[in-house]
Amino acid sequence: MEDIKALDLEALQNKLTSFGFPKYHAKQIFNWIYKKGVLDFAQMSDLSQGLRDKLKENFYISGLEIVKKVKSSDGTKKLLLKLADDNFIEAVIIPINDRLTACVSTQVGCKFACCFCASGMGGFKRNLSCPEILDEVLLLEKEVLPKRLTNLVFMGTGEPLDNYEEVLKAAKAINSSLGFNMGARKISISTSGVIPGIRKLAAEGMQIELSVSLHAAEDKLRSKLMPVNKKYPLKELIQACKEYSENTNRQVTFEYILIKGLNADLENAQLLVKLLSGYKLAKVNLIPSNPVNELKLEAPDKTDILLFKDYLFKHGVNVTLRRERGRDIEAACGQLRLRYEKK
Repeated sequence: MEDIKALDLEALQNKLTSFGFPKYHAKQIFNWIYKKGVLDFAQMSDLSQGLRDKLKENFYISGLEIVKKVKSSDGTKKLLLKLADDNFIEAVIIPINDRLTACVSTQVGCKFACCFCASGMGGFKRNLSCPEILDEVLLLEKEVLPKRLTNLVFMGTGEPLDNYEEVLKAAKAINSSLGFNMGARKISISTSGVIPGIRKLAAEGMQIELSVSLHAAEDKLRSKLMPVNKKYPLKELIQACKEYSENTNRQVTFEYILIKGLNADLENAQLLVKLLSGYKLAKVNLIPSNPVNELKLEAPDKTDILLFKDYLFKHGVNVTLRRERGRDIEAACGQLRLRYEKK
């Protein structure tokens, strides 16, 4: 049997007609799942009993179990979720002013082993399927009712572009007027710098926002922080990002975690200015490092953070400083899962 959420509208219409039912029922089914959050065919009351029975014979609708839920004093909420195979993932809701941003995972664990991230500490286990990713969104939607999610980032556990096909299917469902009806510009995919995935995404014709984890402006340090840089070095990465901007006319955001004693001094600020020189559709988002005890990393002093930001600004870089969110609940990727699996 197949999870019905794995089908797009056309595929579901084809299934229905092969069963002898009109294809318009596909839109009704999508409405029940994505608009009303109903995950039981028996409750889809505007479908005939015969169709509901046929759906139950041929499909299932997966769901996730909430194992733990923690909420920060700033409103950030993190959910630890259990998959059908007893693996765990995390999803986060981040409220900022009028926005409600969902942060979802795309893999169980991560194979990219960035030295500042807790996600890969337990190793890589498997990719999430499109239905599992959509299950995260459905759960987060329920958490914010009667409001709706306004933005979504593929920035939780895992490397989204290492699970390209399933992530793209999920993004299309989230964007679809028959799915979650979220504008493409409200959807962001974050990557550690997987160049083939960046180029494939640029060719999709979707105006999805691209966010690139940079964290260093020269190859030696970036390779130390992010082993992926050995395969996809900075010069090639920045060129791929420029091509993405040219093809989509979208700004690329470069995430830069400021780590005390590693990448947060004036010299590194100068290297970053040089790296992005002439790249008009680039933005740098500075992020003070989240403390992760196992990784023994800490954020720079506030003065050093502001000096770094001011240097970029004065040299023409579009720069923002991310507000700290969820520090009191260890909201950084992988931290809650890490704690739970250690018990």
